[in-house]
Amino acid sequence: MTVKAKSLNTETWYLDEAVVGPWIRSAHMGLRRKYQKGEFLYHQGEVSPLFFFVLKGRVQVSIFREDGSEFVLEVMGRWALCGEAAAFDQLPRFSAAIALEDAEVVVFDANEMGAALAQNSELAVALLRISAMKQRVLGGRLQCVASPRPEKRIFELLNRLSELYGTEVDGVIVIGIKLTHEQIAAMTGATRVTVTRTLARLKEERVLTIKNKQLHILDPGKLHI
Repeated sequence: MTVKAKSLNTETWYLDEAVVGPWIRSAHMGLRRKYQKGEFLYHQGEVSPLFFFVLKGRVQVSIFREDGSEFVLEVMGRWALCGEAAAFDQLPRFSAAIALEDAEVVVFDANEMGAALAQNSELAVALLRISAMKQRVLGGRLQCVASPRPEKRIFELLNRLSELYGTEVDGVIVIGIKLTHEQIAAMTGATRVTVTRTLARLKEERVLTIKNKQLHILDPGKLHI
């Protein structure tokens, strides 16, 4: 049996230590805080200089529409940086962040971090790299969300999760996620019914199967459409 190991996670956004190392080493510049499951780190529309570096737990970043519906942008895990753009430009936040489980973060103040970024080029470059990666991922997601085909949006999410968290076992890619159909729907702009039907069809076509609540991608090529 051939195994290409990757750690199994349940977040949809991942940054490795090579990228976030400077922020890990700068954690002492912020204030450590714990959030309970269901507690908001920040709210959509608020203006605040605070941004957050996740040490433990999962944080869901969402946009709430005028009709009250929710579009999930990402599920952030360890070493993710959240809310930094609005913290620095001092404009209303376009999204909200809520703890999906008990979480521990470092809270940074953009007003105080300005001097640190000016003095520490490594820290500043890391912030630029993180921002660039977020823009690239978000751009790709928006391109798929703009597609009139909800199936394509679901395929895009499965592809990205495969690339980030897939463990290859004898040609099968095992994704260590526990996202519900409702969460997948919120992340793709599809309905829960469409998600259920799409996954059922993919199972019938032997593209994937589900074991122990984990997605097993049997034929990754068919997800690239």
